[in-house]
Amino acid sequence: MKSIAALQKLVTPWSDGLEPSDAELGAIEQELPLILAERDLLDAQIMTLDRIPTEVDARRIRRARNRVLVAQRDLANRTAGSTASGDAA
Repeated sequence: MKSIAALQKLVTPWSDGLEPSDAELGAIEQELPLILAERDLLDAQIMTLDRIPTEVDARRIRRARNRVLVAQRDLANRTAGSTASGDAA
């Protein structure tokens, strides 16, 4: 009987380029309020998948949707302010 040998290493070595850079971590941190608001909206929507939404459910979804809109607005205002050219008024 012939034995079969692997031609490649079984485990790929860890590369230094796989970890997020400081800039990427900063961008994630800046977007975190929006990410959390979207998660809360998704949780509220998931709660109503298997039943008819009650008035409380509708209110919860509406408030979560409003929090997402506020977070999107705040993020857009922050990024617009940080990308300005710095012209003097």
